Amino acid sequence: MTAPHTPRKLFGRLSLPERNFVAEALRTETVGGVLLLIAAITALVWANTPLRDSYQSVSDFHIGPAALGLDLSIRHWAADGLLAIFFFVAGIELKRELVAGDLRDPKAAVLPVVAALCGMAVPALVYVVTNLAGGGSLSGWAVPTATDIAFALAVLAVIGTSLPSALRAFLLTLAVVDDLFAILIIAVFFTSELNFAALGGAVVGLVLFWLLLRKEVRGWYVYVPLALVVWGLMYNSGVHATIAGVAMGLMLRCSRREDEKHSPGEHIEHLVRPISAGLAVPLFALFSAGVPVSGGALAEVFTRPETLGVVLGLVLGKAVGIFGGTWLTARFTRASLSDDLAWPDVFAVATLAGIGFTVSLLIGELAFADDPALTAEVKASVLVGSLIAAVLAGILLKVRNNRYRTLWDDENRDDDLDGIPDVYEQDNPEYHLRMAAIHDRKAEEHRRLAKVTAGAGDGSDSPA
Repeated sequence: MTAPHTPRKLFGRLSLPERNFVAEALRTETVGGVLLLIAAITALVWANTPLRDSYQSVSDFHIGPAALGLDLSIRHWAADGLLAIFFFVAGIELKRELVAGDLRDPKAAVLPVVAALCGMAVPALVYVVTNLAGGGSLSGWAVPTATDIAFALAVLAVIGTSLPSALRAFLLTLAVVDDLFAILIIAVFFTSELNFAALGGAVVGLVLFWLLLRKEVRGWYVYVPLALVVWGLMYNSGVHATIAGVAMGLMLRCSRREDEKHSPGEHIEHLVRPISAGLAVPLFALFSAGVPVSGGALAEVFTRPETLGVVLGLVLGKAVGIFGGTWLTARFTRASLSDDLAWPDVFAVATLAGIGFTVSLLIGELAFADDPALTAEVKASVLVGSLIAAVLAGILLKVRNNRYRTLWDDENRDDDLDGIPDVYEQDNPEYHLRMAAIHDRKAEEHRRLAKVTAGAGDGSDSPA
């Protein structure tokens, strides 16, 4: 007799190893997100005070070897150089998801992939419709398609919501898939003229990088210089230099062997992620987010079709796209939502994904590179759209925060103090024996206290 089919649950409890990995990754991203917020605020203050001229001077200051085609401005170094570190980490994250995470299982991968695709297609469509109706430029269609996981987690940290780990993991996986498609968009749509000699050199460098990894050659002094050469060649090839970062990240081995606690990819990600989240991305924000925010400039965000399209794409398009993709996945795969959650929780997380800061700013610079004034306005629209999305998500999540706190406490309760949450030990007989011993000790203590209390009561009734 065939066993009855058990419907798959969306946003069910993570496995313990996956939960621990996600917790560590999100902890670093949250700290990085707070630094990103500080950097963005610093940039806005710096660019809108009497010191604005110094901001422009520092951003436009050129440094680097001109003979190698690398005499770049500080702003350019931040966008093309430091963000290569960010995309290197994104490449490792993607590789790990493909070999050891949610994307390894096609059934589990359907949800974040469909949600991410819908969460990119709908904002792009919203932008296109807005600009067709308003007679604007279609060049910025990709600006509202990206999600900034660090900024989103910083918002969660600020508003203090205890979002369940399954929803946090979904947000992280969604951002990984989102980054993959953002990389493809940058590579396909924002590469104009190609220098085939430099591109060939970059490919040779990447092949050498892969061979060294296959031969298990060790030593940062081998890989870091080679990575810099590959990056420089990729930059001069006409392909956006950050592609070199993600390519090298994808080459790292992220599957563990029997004698390994961590794979090489996980080990390197652990080392590089703090540099990416704590230094590279905040510095990029510092030199990219400094745009005028006067009343007139903010008013133009809602009147110009290009900027209005970005705001509507981030706030409306992302929420509708991700929520709709998740609902469609549940509808057509016969999966059901976890019993602990409700569809408004999914909509709140979808709204939170409308925070599209880092990659949106980068794509905005690439899309309108020939129009500095419009570039600044589009950056302002990214900031405004991300702020609106953050406020809306904060309100929606706060409404359910008491429920999240209960789920969070249940997920993290460790009554036997063995370092493993109790929910992961319900099938372990040793756990139940430990808990029985704990309860026996507590019961014995209560019996002792009962005798002491009874004795004290008898003594108080005696005549003086």
